[in-house]
Amino acid sequence: MNELSFTVLVGLGSLVAGFLGSMTGLGGGVVIVPLLTIVFGVDLRYAIGASLVSVIATSSGAAAAYVREGYSNIRVGMFLEVATTMGAIVGAFLAFVTPVNVISIVFGVILLASAALSVRRAEDSPSGKSSKFVERLHLDATYPTPFGPQAYSVQHVPLGFGLMLVAGVLSGLLGIGSGAFKVIAMDQVMRLPFKVSTTTSNFMIGVTAAASAGVYLNRGYVSPTVAMPVMLGVLAGSMLGARVLMSARVGLLRIVFAIVVVAMACEMIHKGLVGNI
Repeated sequence: MNELSFTVLVGLGSLVAGFLGSMTGLGGGVVIVPLLTIVFGVDLRYAIGASLVSVIATSSGAAAAYVREGYSNIRVGMFLEVATTMGAIVGAFLAFVTPVNVISIVFGVILLASAALSVRRAEDSPSGKSSKFVERLHLDATYPTPFGPQAYSVQHVPLGFGLMLVAGVLSGLLGIGSGAFKVIAMDQVMRLPFKVSTTTSNFMIGVTAAASAGVYLNRGYVSPTVAMPVMLGVLAGSMLGARVLMSARVGLLRIVFAIVVVAMACEMIHKGLVGNI
């Protein structure tokens, strides 16, 4: 395969990944690494570097709209970014001392968990009374609903902060946004409404990815030949998916995409176990 064919095919594959990732809420980055390593034979660390660049691009494109519409909780996002950024830097350094077959197995396990989380039913949990720490940081806020602004309170901040540290390590180690885990931490633990959790997670993943991408760039694992078509493809696909999402019925698509992710997860685990990656 010559360089032009490689660029075109990687760009098209990334466009499909970004489109499906946007429609299902998993994000395109979660399938970019297995796509590049399994289908195109790209070195795992170069694939992670390209995926991180695509996460930055897609987050930057979508986050502004959600912030403008009033869904994202900027104060919560900025506070939790302290944890995810520290975790991402630790994860990026761990990626260079961890054998690639171990990273492949961990990636496969995380893909399986992400697929399971993507098909679960999302329900908002009732908010309780805010702590003095939350009040001091002014983390409570409102979000728009058809009936006007709806107020909510932020709960269990220390536990949520700790989970964000883990999400950051996974992001730096595997080259993903860890959006599914951030949403779980904010939705289930910190009791933020689901829409606020997903949009605030989208705001955060770009900053998290930028922290670890700097480490990969410094080590020479961000190749323009791979990163450029991936970034453009995922960005175009995610923007197209966001437009179609408003009028599409994604129930069946979500299940089909989860099956594809499970298949990729099994292949990543198999390659990691036999050392063929």
